[in-house]
Amino acid sequence: MNELPKTVFLRRPDIHVETEGEFAGWRTWTRDSFETHNGPFWHRMDENGQVQCAFRVEKKHLNGMRNVHGGCFMSFGDYCLFALASSVLQGPGVTVSFACEFLDAAREGELVEGTGEITRAGGSLIFVRGTLKSAGRTLFTYSGTIKRVKWKPRNDAGAIAT
Repeated sequence: MNELPKTVFLRRPDIHVETEGEFAGWRTWTRDSFETHNGPFWHRMDENGQVQCAFRVEKKHLNGMRNVHGGCFMSFGDYCLFALASSVLQGPGVTVSFACEFLDAAREGELVEGTGEITRAGGSLIFVRGTLKSAGRTLFTYSGTIKRVKWKPRNDAGAIAT
């Protein structure tokens, strides 16, 4: 299996490679507390050089109808945006737009897989679209735009300096 470019690891010092279980060899990043709490979400590059993302549905991902909560799909879709764009992002970025369509439900125990493509990568914006599926069923489609940003120093109180 191909590896993500080594430069991705230099840009993401918080990358974690799983060593055990179903997702051994898959990657996630640990700096995003929201995704860590709501995941775990995973990504890897397949033998054809395509980024794949996945998560196994747990009880914590479900809504009152015992289906994956729409917010979970949206959070995972946003995770996929950045995993798919990792080869061209070259630093930090933020989501500036996100659109989605809910097409089918997923239940506890299912494997949800995300794939997609970069449709355009310009100087400051990266456009991505993708699909979430489970067992061949299309669950969710999405598109989003990432804006490349520069790190700003933080003051002592943790707020971003202006």
